[in-house]
Amino acid sequence: MDSSSSGQRALVIVPTYNERDSIVITLRRILTASDADVLVVDDASPDGTSQLVRDLEEPRVHVLDRPGKLGLGTAYVDGFGWGLERGYGVLVEMDADGSHPADRLQALIDAVRGGGADLAIGSRWVRGGSVVDWPRHREVLSRGANAYARVMLGLSVHDATAGFRAFSADLLRRFDLAGIHSQGYCFQIDMTVRARDLGARIVELPIAFREREHGVSKMSASIILEAMLRVTWWGLRRLTGRRLQEPAPA
Repeated sequence: MDSSSSGQRALVIVPTYNERDSIVITLRRILTASDADVLVVDDASPDGTSQLVRDLEEPRVHVLDRPGKLGLGTAYVDGFGWGLERGYGVLVEMDADGSHPADRLQALIDAVRGGGADLAIGSRWVRGGSVVDWPRHREVLSRGANAYARVMLGLSVHDATAGFRAFSADLLRRFDLAGIHSQGYCFQIDMTVRARDLGARIVELPIAFREREHGVSKMSASIILEAMLRVTWWGLRRLTGRRLQEPAPA
Protein backbone atom coordinates (compact mmCIF):
# COMPACT_ATOMS: atom_id res chain seq x y z
CA MET A 1 0.00 0.00 0.00
CA ASP A 2 1.29 3.44 -0.88
CA SER A 3 1.88 5.15 2.46
CA SER A 4 1.78 8.57 0.84
CA SER A 5 -1.75 8.06 -0.43
CA SER A 6 -4.54 10.10 1.09
CA GLY A 7 -5.28 9.17 4.68
CA GLN A 8 -2.32 6.78 5.05
CA ARG A 9 0.47 9.16 6.08
CA ALA A 10 1.83 8.65 9.58
CA LEU A 11 2.81 11.36 12.06
CA VAL A 12 4.93 10.72 15.16
CA ILE A 13 4.21 13.23 17.93
CA VAL A 14 7.15 13.85 20.26
CA PRO A 15 6.53 16.17 23.25
CA THR A 16 9.62 17.95 24.54
CA TYR A 17 10.71 19.98 27.52
CA ASN A 18 14.48 20.40 27.90
CA GLU A 19 15.35 17.46 25.63
CA ARG A 20 18.28 19.07 23.83
CA ASP A 21 20.60 16.20 24.75
CA SER A 22 18.40 13.50 23.23
CA ILE A 23 16.09 14.95 20.59
CA VAL A 24 18.44 14.90 17.58
CA ILE A 25 19.36 11.23 17.91
CA THR A 26 15.71 10.34 18.56
CA LEU A 27 14.62 12.16 15.40
CA ARG A 28 17.31 10.46 13.34
CA ARG A 29 16.19 7.07 14.59
CA ILE A 30 12.55 7.81 13.75
CA LEU A 31 13.34 9.03 10.25
CA THR A 32 15.59 6.05 9.54
CA ALA A 33 13.28 3.40 10.97
CA SER A 34 9.95 4.55 9.49
CA ASP A 35 8.22 6.42 6.69
CA ALA A 36 6.58 8.81 9.15
CA ASP A 37 6.76 12.56 9.52
CA VAL A 38 7.47 13.96 12.98
CA LEU A 39 5.88 16.75 15.01
CA VAL A 40 7.92 18.00 17.96
CA VAL A 41 5.58 19.69 20.46
CA ASP A 42 7.81 21.89 22.58
CA ASP A 43 6.77 23.58 25.81
CA ALA A 44 9.10 26.61 25.57
CA SER A 45 12.13 24.57 26.64
CA PRO A 46 14.70 26.87 28.28
CA ASP A 47 17.52 24.74 26.81
CA GLY A 48 16.57 25.65 23.23
CA THR A 49 15.19 22.28 22.15
CA SER A 50 12.78 23.87 19.68
CA GLN A 51 15.41 25.95 17.89
CA LEU A 52 17.78 23.00 17.72
CA VAL A 53 15.11 21.00 15.90
CA ARG A 54 14.37 23.87 13.52
CA ASP A 55 18.07 24.22 12.73
CA LEU A 56 18.07 20.66 11.38
CA GLU A 57 15.94 21.90 8.46
CA GLU A 58 14.61 18.39 7.97
CA PRO A 59 11.52 18.49 5.69
CA ARG A 60 9.84 15.57 7.48
CA VAL A 61 10.18 17.21 10.91
CA HIS A 62 7.81 19.94 12.09
CA VAL A 63 7.70 21.97 15.31
CA LEU A 64 4.69 23.14 17.31
CA ASP A 65 5.74 25.70 19.92
CA ARG A 66 3.64 26.20 23.03
CA PRO A 67 3.91 29.14 25.44
CA GLY A 68 4.97 27.22 28.54
CA LYS A 69 5.15 23.91 30.37
CA LEU A 70 1.56 22.76 29.84
CA GLY A 71 1.96 19.02 30.36
CA LEU A 72 2.21 15.76 28.46
CA GLY A 73 -1.49 15.14 27.95
CA THR A 74 -2.22 18.51 26.38
CA ALA A 75 0.91 18.20 24.24
CA TYR A 76 -0.47 15.05 22.68
CA VAL A 77 -3.95 16.51 22.33
CA ASP A 78 -2.52 19.56 20.54
CA GLY A 79 -0.40 17.27 18.39
CA PHE A 80 -3.39 15.13 17.47
CA GLY A 81 -5.29 18.24 16.44
CA TRP A 82 -2.37 19.43 14.31
CA GLY A 83 -2.10 16.09 12.57
CA LEU A 84 -5.82 15.58 12.01
CA GLU A 85 -6.09 19.04 10.44
CA ARG A 86 -3.40 18.03 7.95
CA GLY A 87 -4.91 14.71 6.99
CA TYR A 88 -2.59 12.20 8.64
CA GLY A 89 -4.15 8.75 8.89
CA VAL A 90 -1.99 7.30 11.69
CA LEU A 91 -0.85 9.32 14.70
CA VAL A 92 1.82 7.98 17.03
CA GLU A 93 2.88 8.93 20.55
CA MET A 94 6.60 8.59 21.27
CA ASP A 95 9.00 9.88 23.93
CA ALA A 96 11.95 12.11 23.08
CA ASP A 97 14.37 10.46 25.48
CA GLY A 98 15.28 7.29 23.58
CA SER A 99 13.31 4.93 25.81
CA HIS A 100 10.94 3.83 23.04
CA PRO A 101 12.58 1.56 20.44
CA ALA A 102 12.46 3.16 17.01
CA ASP A 103 12.92 -0.25 15.42
CA ARG A 104 9.36 -1.11 16.53
CA LEU A 105 7.83 2.11 15.23
CA GLN A 106 6.99 0.90 11.73
CA ALA A 107 5.33 -2.21 13.17
CA LEU A 108 2.99 -0.03 15.25
CA ILE A 109 2.19 2.13 12.24
CA ASP A 110 1.53 -0.88 10.02
CA ALA A 111 -0.73 -2.49 12.63
CA VAL A 112 -3.05 0.51 12.23
CA ARG A 113 -2.41 1.37 8.59
CA GLY A 114 -3.06 -2.10 7.15
CA GLY A 115 -3.52 -4.45 10.08
CA GLY A 116 -7.01 -3.45 11.09
CA ALA A 117 -6.14 -2.04 14.52
CA ASP A 118 -7.60 1.23 15.77
CA LEU A 119 -4.99 1.46 18.53
CA ALA A 120 -1.64 -0.36 18.58
CA ILE A 121 0.27 -0.25 21.88
CA GLY A 122 3.98 -0.95 22.29
CA SER A 123 3.77 -3.12 25.39
CA ARG A 124 6.37 -4.01 27.99
CA TRP A 125 4.20 -6.57 29.73
CA VAL A 126 3.07 -8.96 26.98
CA ARG A 127 5.03 -12.05 25.91
CA GLY A 128 8.23 -10.87 24.26
CA GLY A 129 8.14 -7.45 25.92
CA SER A 130 10.73 -6.30 28.45
CA VAL A 131 12.34 -3.41 30.29
CA VAL A 132 16.07 -2.70 30.14
CA ASP A 133 18.17 -0.93 32.81
CA TRP A 134 15.15 -0.27 35.00
CA PRO A 135 15.50 -0.35 38.80
CA ARG A 136 13.36 -2.99 40.44
CA HIS A 137 11.08 -0.46 42.15
CA ARG A 138 10.16 1.10 38.77
CA GLU A 139 9.14 -2.28 37.36
CA VAL A 140 7.09 -3.10 40.46
CA LEU A 141 5.36 0.30 40.28
CA SER A 142 4.50 -0.09 36.58
CA ARG A 143 3.25 -3.65 36.90
CA GLY A 144 1.24 -2.71 39.98
CA ALA A 145 -0.32 0.35 38.33
CA ASN A 146 -1.36 -1.69 35.31
CA ALA A 147 -2.81 -4.47 37.45
CA TYR A 148 -4.80 -1.91 39.45
CA ALA A 149 -6.11 -0.27 36.27
CA ARG A 150 -7.15 -3.63 34.82
CA VAL A 151 -9.11 -4.53 37.95
CA MET A 152 -10.72 -1.14 38.54
CA LEU A 153 -11.54 -0.38 34.90
CA GLY A 154 -12.14 -3.85 33.51
CA LEU A 155 -9.33 -3.54 30.98
CA SER A 156 -7.86 -6.48 29.10
CA VAL A 157 -4.83 -4.45 28.00
CA HIS A 158 -1.62 -5.49 29.78
CA ASP A 159 0.18 -2.13 29.48
CA ALA A 160 -2.41 0.63 29.74
CA THR A 161 0.22 3.14 30.92
CA ALA A 162 2.42 2.63 27.85
CA GLY A 163 3.35 5.85 26.06
CA PHE A 164 4.46 4.31 22.75
CA ARG A 165 1.29 3.82 20.74
CA ALA A 166 -0.34 4.44 17.36
CA PHE A 167 -3.92 5.62 16.81
CA SER A 168 -6.01 5.66 13.68
CA ALA A 169 -7.25 9.11 12.73
CA ASP A 170 -10.77 7.69 12.53
CA LEU A 171 -10.61 6.69 16.21
CA LEU A 172 -9.19 10.02 17.36
CA ARG A 173 -11.94 11.91 15.55
CA ARG A 174 -14.46 10.07 17.72
CA PHE A 175 -12.78 11.26 20.93
CA ASP A 176 -13.75 14.44 22.73
CA LEU A 177 -10.15 15.61 22.70
CA ALA A 178 -11.01 19.00 24.18
CA GLY A 179 -12.52 17.24 27.19
CA ILE A 180 -9.37 15.31 28.12
CA HIS A 181 -7.50 16.78 31.08
CA SER A 182 -5.40 13.83 32.27
CA GLN A 183 -1.59 13.95 32.31
CA GLY A 184 1.29 11.48 32.53
CA TYR A 185 0.48 7.83 33.16
CA CYS A 186 -3.13 8.81 33.67
CA PHE A 187 -3.42 10.23 30.16
CA GLN A 188 -2.46 6.89 28.65
CA ILE A 189 -4.96 5.01 30.80
CA ASP A 190 -7.64 7.56 29.95
CA MET A 191 -7.05 7.15 26.21
CA THR A 192 -7.10 3.36 26.52
CA VAL A 193 -10.42 3.37 28.36
CA ARG A 194 -11.97 5.76 25.86
CA ALA A 195 -10.83 3.57 22.98
CA ARG A 196 -12.22 0.45 24.69
CA ASP A 197 -15.55 2.15 25.39
CA LEU A 198 -15.85 3.11 21.71
CA GLY A 199 -15.41 -0.52 20.68
CA ALA A 200 -11.98 0.08 19.17
CA ARG A 201 -9.82 -2.86 18.14
CA ILE A 202 -6.76 -2.64 20.42
CA VAL A 203 -3.62 -4.70 19.87
CA GLU A 204 -0.40 -4.90 21.88
CA LEU A 205 3.00 -5.43 20.26
CA PRO A 206 5.98 -6.41 22.43
CA ILE A 207 8.77 -3.87 22.84
CA ALA A 208 11.98 -3.59 24.84
CA PHE A 209 11.64 -0.38 26.86
CA ARG A 210 14.90 1.23 27.97
CA GLU A 211 15.68 3.71 30.69
CA ARG A 212 16.14 7.15 29.17
CA GLU A 213 19.61 7.66 27.67
CA HIS A 214 20.03 11.39 28.39
CA GLY A 215 18.54 14.10 30.56
CA VAL A 216 16.35 13.88 33.63
CA SER A 217 13.11 11.94 34.01
CA LYS A 218 9.91 14.01 34.20
CA MET A 219 8.26 11.41 36.47
CA SER A 220 7.07 12.84 39.79
CA ALA A 221 4.99 11.91 42.80
CA SER A 222 2.18 14.20 41.60
CA ILE A 223 1.92 12.30 38.29
CA ILE A 224 1.66 8.98 40.12
CA LEU A 225 -0.88 10.39 42.58
CA GLU A 226 -3.02 11.79 39.78
CA ALA A 227 -3.13 8.40 38.10
CA MET A 228 -4.12 6.60 41.29
CA LEU A 229 -6.85 9.10 42.16
CA ARG A 230 -8.38 9.23 38.69
CA VAL A 231 -8.30 5.47 38.17
CA THR A 232 -9.95 4.99 41.56
CA TRP A 233 -12.60 7.61 40.70
CA TRP A 234 -13.34 6.08 37.32
CA GLY A 235 -13.35 2.60 38.78
CA LEU A 236 -15.86 3.48 41.48
CA ARG A 237 -18.13 5.10 38.91
CA ARG A 238 -17.85 1.99 36.75
CA LEU A 239 -18.63 -0.34 39.64
CA THR A 240 -21.67 1.73 40.59
CA GLY A 241 -22.95 1.65 37.02
CA ARG A 242 -22.39 5.31 36.24
CA ARG A 243 -20.88 6.69 33.06
CA LEU A 244 -17.14 7.34 33.22
CA GLN A 245 -16.53 11.02 33.81
CA GLU A 246 -13.36 12.86 34.63
CA PRO A 247 -12.88 14.73 37.89
CA ALA A 248 -12.58 18.47 37.37
CA PRO A 249 -9.03 19.39 36.32
CA ALA A 250 -6.76 20.61 39.10
